[in-house]
Amino acid sequence: MAALQDIKVPVRLRLAGLWTSLMFCYVYGDYFGLYGKGKLQEMMDGSFGPLGPTTAGVLVGVSLMMAVPALMVFGSMALPAAASKWANVVLGLAYAAIMVLTMPGAPTFYLTLGVIEVALSLATVVTAWRWPKVG
Repeated sequence: MAALQDIKVPVRLRLAGLWTSLMFCYVYGDYFGLYGKGKLQEMMDGSFGPLGPTTAGVLVGVSLMMAVPALMVFGSMALPAAASKWANVVLGLAYAAIMVLTMPGAPTFYLTLGVIEVALSLATVVTAWRWPKVG
């Protein structure tokens, strides 16, 4: 049987893929969370869980927090190399920390996705940290 052709995936593409995978896990975690007993009623009652009442400010804040990983899909590909490296290192660490802070007391499905999300965030940090140098 012939060996399959394999190419080295450029670091920028690996980083964009890691952020994309992370975003899918976020979406599934939030979606599955809606199936929790009483969650939809809490939403209809205007509660944003541990963040308190659903206000415009809370929604903007959470929107900005979730926009950063989505923007890093593009940023990993478009920012200058040094800026991309450090943005990936800093934001990867920040989002790993956010996940660790939100996991205590969470349902099993959320913990499962949380562990995957922390691993993806840390893989982003390691991938960016090891960015190949010229020469």
